[in-house]
Amino acid sequence: MPIFEPKTNTDKLYAQPLAQIDKFQFDAQVAAVFEDMISRSVPGYACLVPMMAMLAARYAQNDSYIYDLGCSLGTITLAIDQQLAAFNLSNIKLIAIDNAAAMIEQCQKNAATFSLTHSVEFICADIREIKIEKASAVVLNFTLQFITPADRWILLKRIYDGMQSGAVLILSEKITFADPDIADKMVDLHHAFKQANGYSLLEINQKRTALEQVLIPDTLLEHQHRLTEIGFKGVMLWFQCFNFISLLAWKN
Repeated sequence: MPIFEPKTNTDKLYAQPLAQIDKFQFDAQVAAVFEDMISRSVPGYACLVPMMAMLAARYAQNDSYIYDLGCSLGTITLAIDQQLAAFNLSNIKLIAIDNAAAMIEQCQKNAATFSLTHSVEFICADIREIKIEKASAVVLNFTLQFITPADRWILLKRIYDGMQSGAVLILSEKITFADPDIADKMVDLHHAFKQANGYSLLEINQKRTALEQVLIPDTLLEHQHRLTEIGFKGVMLWFQCFNFISLLAWKN
């Protein structure tokens, strides 16, 4: 199941000691190394991208929109476009949104090198301010964790209200655990994974400090309860590797 793989530089953003560690931002520096960063930081990412694209394409409907909210470099959007070729659908539009101008700029460059088969629109905006409509599939790929916790229910409810009958939400997140022993073990395993991918302890610790200022994870149970409370008919855990999960939620 081939996917579009954007060219990327090696992530060395935290390789040197920093006198001050600012909160993590999706700026031009991060955009330049993002694909390398996420593939070396998220266990199972190489599997997640084509599988999320396949799920979105599988549940796509004629005359509908597919949203990639927090699209970063557009990798999943372009993978969905590719996966849609296996289904005989008409009038599908892909809408990819990110609030980082550097990411959207790189999305457009990536799309220009890709043979698109469907209409794709890249939008630089806050996903909390975007109207969701005629959605047959919505992807949130490690995006909700960067949204202020107080805004998460409201955002997901707006997504639900803008989804067609039979539509799906594909939600991938880093999670935490109520049991502190399990939480500690999962963090330790995640850090071991990053070390195995070439990150030093200095890089791991400095990036963790930067992320802790902006990335606030929920537990799996919190995600499941929230989605059920909003009205999704079913919520299924279809992927987990250490403290990274992906959920499939569907609407009547």
